[in-house]
Amino acid sequence: MQDRQEQISQVVVTAAQMRDIEERIFAAGMPVAALMEKVAGLIAHRVQEVAGSRVGILVGPGHNGGDALVVARELYFRGYGVWIYSPFSQFKELTSQHLQYAQCLGIPYYQEISQLPDCDFLIDGLFGFGLERPITDAIASAINQFNTWHQPIVSIDIPSGIHTDTGEVLGTAIRATHTFCLGLWKLAFFEDAALEYIGKAELIDFDIPLADVQAVLGDAPKIKRITPATALATLPLPRPSVTHKYKEGHLLLICGSRRYAGGAILTALGARASGVGMLSIAVPESLKHLLVSHLPEALIVGCPETESGAIAHLQLPENTDLSSFSAIACGPGLTLDATPIVQEVIASDRSLVLDADGLNILAQMGAIPTLQRRAAPTVITPHTGEFQRLFPNIANPQKNRIKAVQAAAVQSGAVVLLKGARTAIANSQGTIWINPESTPALARGGSGDVLAGLMGGLLAQAATKEIPLEDIVATAAWWHSQSAILAAQERTELGVDAFTLTQYLMKIISNLPAILVPPFLSEKWV
Repeated sequence: MQDRQEQISQVVVTAAQMRDIEERIFAAGMPVAALMEKVAGLIAHRVQEVAGSRVGILVGPGHNGGDALVVARELYFRGYGVWIYSPFSQFKELTSQHLQYAQCLGIPYYQEISQLPDCDFLIDGLFGFGLERPITDAIASAINQFNTWHQPIVSIDIPSGIHTDTGEVLGTAIRATHTFCLGLWKLAFFEDAALEYIGKAELIDFDIPLADVQAVLGDAPKIKRITPATALATLPLPRPSVTHKYKEGHLLLICGSRRYAGGAILTALGARASGVGMLSIAVPESLKHLLVSHLPEALIVGCPETESGAIAHLQLPENTDLSSFSAIACGPGLTLDATPIVQEVIASDRSLVLDADGLNILAQMGAIPTLQRRAAPTVITPHTGEFQRLFPNIANPQKNRIKAVQAAAVQSGAVVLLKGARTAIANSQGTIWINPESTPALARGGSGDVLAGLMGGLLAQAATKEIPLEDIVATAAWWHSQSAILAAQERTELGVDAFTLTQYLMKIISNLPAILVPPFLSEKWV
């Protein structure tokens, strides 16, 4: 049971894929009416956690409206004060039947907003998944008016007016406080444009057979949601009983400048938290003592610097070159004056994480042809602005993040992590991982430096293991965001500076609920 639920929780579908899956279910003999009853029963059970006993039901012409009407009936039978609003005159047959029965029960039915009584919360069943056309005229006016009521709104499947695949607002949209996504997660739930309309999202699993999901998506879905179980499975734990520091990975960080010394410290603290066996940090000579004071266990390599305080060239210890390391993370705080350094590491045969100024220099070099020439694994971690500089010929990621990150990874051959409220990761085969949770507390300078170091440390530890690169990147993104969420819960969203974030990286692992803690963690961790 747990295995099926875990697999279902990872799946993300488009409107067309969801439609195909449902058609398979109905073709196999599941009556539409029976599925509607089952789904609505699950929703009615969850809705009872929303405060209030008076509920307004917003009903559309399709089966989303039918779901809402069955919910209305069930809540009415449980003693709720219920009324129904629908401005439509024509309905699908099953929805029409449910409306007729609701009226026979005496549930008030209104077609004009001016007639509506007070209520404690609303249930939105106007439009479900697959809406393509903009909402206009009277329906748009009604939605806008409901949004001004400042009452909880529970949307069924997706807020009415949101495009299922892109998250685009089609004219206008319900601003839900809660959304119950039915069956499988839809793409819109992970597009930044839709997040302020979705509110708190929850999956209502109505037992879609895995065989039907696999028949439509294949055994390996192209879009996956990162879950705690998948992230934890990639952590470098447990360690072998017999090991040593170099077997646990040797990471080289190349970061910092006289102007941006803090970037080097934050990146290094992120790497330290990863548990990497050996950490070497190349910085300008003038920063060496500063780094030693923060990370006495690391090997700090002071390098000759330019007049501006950037690394002039790498000066590694004797008998050491770039191939001596398990992985390299490069970029935070470097400045563009370190261009020769970035060119050198890109030419190396080591697994590489590029961030910040590493990306800005890569953009000047020509991102796609430069990355295509790299034989070793490469991860790039741009925010939206950096992404547009790296890939000017790819569609604006603000309009469709999923397609943009997928195109960038396929064209460049790198693993691309596009930062955002719902970070998206893609590999060169076009498979996408989405981080489903984050916090605006991460909108602080330096938080990306922490992620670069953490990711580099995990990559170094996995160098001798057969773990897909994108799985390591997904684990780093999940670990980073969950740490910020915990920090924000304890300190508010204003209290999570990047240095504080580094202190929560281990805390989130130790605070995981027992059901999610792998067996290698002893009871003291639970």
